[in-house]
Parts: sequence; C-alpha cells; structure tokens
Amino acid sequence: MEKDQRIRKYDKQVKIYENTGKNQKFNELRKKIIKNAYGKVLEVGVGAGANFPYYNKKNVEITAVDFSSEMIKSAKRAASTYQLKVEFIQNDVDKLLMEQNSYDCIVSTLSLCSYPEPIATLNKFNGWCRKDGSILLMEHGLSSNQFLSFAKKMIDPLHTKIAGCHCNRNIKKLIDESYLQVDHSERYWSDIVNLIWAKPNKQVFT
Repeated sequence: MEKDQRIRKYDKQVKIYENTGKNQKFNELRKKIIKNAYGKVLEVGVGAGANFPYYNKKNVEITAVDFSSEMIKSAKRAASTYQLKVEFIQNDVDKLLMEQNSYDCIVSTLSLCSYPEPIATLNKFNGWCRKDGSILLMEHGLSSNQFLSFAKKMIDPLHTKIAGCHCNRNIKKLIDESYLQVDHSERYWSDIVNLIWAKPNKQVFT
C-alpha cells in the first residue's frame, strides 16, 4: 500500500482509535508499560493519544510523532484533557530524522504492525535512545496458537487493505533480528499481545 493511501486510511480511522483508547483490557496493558516512561520521551505512532492518561506528567517531556494529521488533532485534544505538555511532529517514521542518543525513552504501542520496514524502525529507536535509556513496546502479532496464527496469516492481505496494518507479524522474531536488547517481556491473549521492556545496544555503532 502506498504511503499516501495509508495516511488517508488512518485519517479516516480516528474514531476507531479513540474508541480503542477506551478498551479497558488494552488500557490495563498500556498502564503497565507506560508507567515506566521517564525523562525525555519519544512516542512514535502516537495515534489518538491513547497512552497519555498513563504517563507520569511530572516525570516526562514528550515528543509525539504520527504521519496522520487527523490523528495528531485527536492526540492534541487528549494531551489537553490530561494536562500533558507535548510537542507534536507530523511525519512518517521512515522519513523521521532525530539526533542520535537524544531520548531517555522511546515508546511504541500497537504501531509496529504498520511500519513498512519494522526492523529498520526498531534500529532507529536503538540509535535515538540514550545508552542508559529504555525502549517500551506494546505490540500485536502472531499467536502461539497454531490455528489463530494460520488464520491471521490467511486474512493478512485483507486486513492490511482494510485497516492499513499487518496482523501476521512475528513480534519476537522482529525484536530478535533488531539491535535491541530485551530486558523483560510478557505475552497476553494467546501470546498475540507483547509487552517488551528493552534497551539499546550501542556496541553496534562502535
């Protein structure tokens, strides 16, 4: 799917994302991962700002990125509601240029599914994060249940066409093939949803 098509698709899905932000099961997991964010934070694929309620606003300085102007409008409303000071950048992560070693924490939730080159994106996180920083991910993908995984693989072309994201990605494999070093991970709902606490591997640049 071409980039412009993906942007238009996400522009039209703002209400869906706002409603997803009200899902209590997801929110329990969001809270579990987001409460670990601190300092200078880069949230990539901010969507409608569903993570904003779970930041410690006294402990973070957030830069939020999304390529959809409509998502950013919604996220700005959420930031105002939760009294968060956020700098917003409208850009595609593939084109995003950030200074190396400039963030204490990188956050991505339910967005790895939409990146065209997910390993390259994770490696960007590795570079942008400070040596002693953390990378916090909540991502969905294939299940450990063979039937569910087979079904996801079968419906992925249609799912991508409708939703603009992939449902058949092997999150553990993607992380393992990236530069990131995993400190801790948890899996939920037949291992479909992954919570990952990672850190950057700066040795790849030496």
